[in-house]
Amino acid sequence: LFLCQSTSGSIEDEAIPLETRVWIYKMYGTSARSFWTVFEFTFSGGWPNYARNLIEEVSSAFAVFFFVYIIVVVFAMFRIITALFLRDTLAFASRDAEA
Repeated sequence: LFLCQSTSGSIEDEAIPLETRVWIYKMYGTSARSFWTVFEFTFSGGWPNYARNLIEEVSSAFAVFFFVYIIVVVFAMFRIITALFLRDTLAFASRDAEA
């Protein structure tokens, strides 16, 4: 919702090229589109494709959002994946020790 709300003014801003405004609407224009875009850039690894236009064409303040979001989400995902591997490894090690 943050991205949807923060880009709503940019869609109407005539100082921004029409092509960019159409792209912003397609990616972030409604809450559903914004949620889907966030889902895509979170799990696809293609987040620079979704961030670059906003940062370069609209406002460099979006760099702060994407920096914090990617750092937090990637860190959390790596921690979860590491914890799952560690749990499985310890479970196999305890089974081997019992045998």
